[in-house]
Amino acid sequence: MRIRSLAALSITAIAALSLAGCSGSGDSEASPSAEVSDLCSAAVDSGTASDAVSVSGDFGSMPEDVTFDTPLDISELESTIVTEGTGETVSAGDFVSYGIAVYNADTGELVDSVGYEPGEFLPQQVSPDAAFGQIFGCAPIGTRAVATFPETDSSAAGVYVIDSLEIVPTAAWGEEQTPADGFPTVVLDDDGAPTITLPDSDAPTDVELDTLKLGDGPVVESGDTVLVQYTGVQWSDGTVFDSSWESGTPTSFVTTQVVPGFQQALEGQTVGSQVLVVIPPEYGYGEASEDNTNALAGETLVFVVDILGTQHATTE
Repeated sequence: MRIRSLAALSITAIAALSLAGCSGSGDSEASPSAEVSDLCSAAVDSGTASDAVSVSGDFGSMPEDVTFDTPLDISELESTIVTEGTGETVSAGDFVSYGIAVYNADTGELVDSVGYEPGEFLPQQVSPDAAFGQIFGCAPIGTRAVATFPETDSSAAGVYVIDSLEIVPTAAWGEEQTPADGFPTVVLDDDGAPTITLPDSDAPTDVELDTLKLGDGPVVESGDTVLVQYTGVQWSDGTVFDSSWESGTPTSFVTTQVVPGFQQALEGQTVGSQVLVVIPPEYGYGEASEDNTNALAGETLVFVVDILGTQHATTE
């Protein structure tokens, strides 16, 4: 069992889009907080290779037909806009979901595709020095582009048809639910960051969950990689011990690689949901002992988790 990524494609499509350092105009700084103008100026030019690709089919779905003369000679990263979107303008630092179909530049054959079905691929953060930013610049959501990638030491030359689908919020967007009695209370600031207030009662001895917002996205499955925002406090004194909000950006991890109580809070939930979970030591970092000196050993932990995306694990 492993996580499907563009690295699973023979020409490393997703890796090329999500990692920095591809060829092109990449003179811009790598900061996700760069201005929109920086992202606009990061866009590479169209060229002979990318203009030679013909694409048919509806935006947001697998292309019906992608044709070009083979073998296609690709010397540098080029990008041609096939369909100009009319949605939100993309800014550096945004998380964007997209669909991608990858074709072998020598044969024209489809190599693989990902992102057209829910739960196939996590949203990616946009920056001027990463490939997505260089392919689309600040083009609005709804844009379809053809990008041509030259051969590298680790990947063959490829033709990529990419649909920019949606800017994903960085806080849960699901329908608010009535909080359960007896749980910690949660107040959100204007950005969605939570403040957690603990009740004047003993900590529970079992994992307790309460869904504060109910999302309408795909269900998180065991072994998925999830994109989340979270804040965690200690029941003993209410101290915040970890928070993606404080670090400034959502984070991702595999559900089976966190403490059992946190895993329970994620699996079976829907993307867009916000979950409150109380985790006793047995389901967290265990009881403190000479052999367990973790700073959170013996602590009951409280998390508020916003589930922003999930990428299902696949077997090969």
